[in-house]
Amino acid sequence: MGSDISKNILDFIKTNPSLSSKEIHAGLKSEVGYATVKRILAKLISENLVLPIGKGRGTKYMIDPTFELLYPIDVEVYFGKEIDEREIKDSFNLLLIKDVLSKIELFTAEEHLQLATLQKKYQENIAELSEVEYKKELERLAIDLSWKSSQIEGNTYSLLETERLLKDKETAQGKPKDDAIMLLNHKDALDFIIANPEYLTPLTISTIEDIHSLLIKDLGVDRNIRRRRVGISGTNYKPLDNEYQIREALTDLCELVNNRDNVFEKALLVLLLISYIQPFGDGNKRTARIVSNAILMHNGYCPISFRTIDSVEYKKAMLLFYEQNNLAAFKKIFISQFEFAVKTYF
Repeated sequence: MGSDISKNILDFIKTNPSLSSKEIHAGLKSEVGYATVKRILAKLISENLVLPIGKGRGTKYMIDPTFELLYPIDVEVYFGKEIDEREIKDSFNLLLIKDVLSKIELFTAEEHLQLATLQKKYQENIAELSEVEYKKELERLAIDLSWKSSQIEGNTYSLLETERLLKDKETAQGKPKDDAIMLLNHKDALDFIIANPEYLTPLTISTIEDIHSLLIKDLGVDRNIRRRRVGISGTNYKPLDNEYQIREALTDLCELVNNRDNVFEKALLVLLLISYIQPFGDGNKRTARIVSNAILMHNGYCPISFRTIDSVEYKKAMLLFYEQNNLAAFKKIFISQFEFAVKTYF
């Protein structure tokens, strides 16, 4: 019931901005008490969905500018519609990076506390590990990340087959050669960022290209910024197709990430925006996952393997960002997978 009331209040404020709490309560014409409306308004403010203007009895309420980015959308209902039935932002939002994301916090105070608590637990855990034990856990995470990151892209290796390949160089029978190459490239990229933790700080276009080059080696994929149009399966969203605009968008991304203080926001922005910009012909999401983890590790934060995320769920959350610039579903994945990593590996 609470979520229904919240939605009703948000819908009412969208069509009736700058009203007081009493006017909102009266306008809802429901049996919900005034105290409940006040309580839900306070919650919506804490979630950066509603913006209070003024103080005390003179307070008016408006939809926060971050609403479109952060409002929780029911993923299953959204994708219950076919591609051509969905109302989407079908072209790259040129204002998103510089004018929108640069001015907001991505996590609520409650989410910041949850992530900080998990990070503290990670630091306490690794303080009790010997160097050998830490490296062993990091290797386990690297295998899981290589497997899941590849599986999201359609790789057919199982986790056990991936472990055999990366540890013993034993390829799986009946599997495509490119599947093994993709996995080995992931391991090489991870080994590189572990050996060179400062490499992606500050973040630059050339360092992102370097990670991409490691990931697509011997896979027949063009290196560096693409010069032709690219399509994305499952959506009508069309990324930029001009090399200079792509380069400009990447420059804006790097500036945004380098100027952020919060490491979790840096990591989340990289995951979303490299994928959204699609700067390369292929390997964009793989590059995003490795660069994001490099940022976490450089700052002493727990890396993320994404091991338990369903590939379809991951893709739907990303498509939701492409089509609506809404990051709520993907942010939920990020938080849950960070929690999983802290509790599972270290």
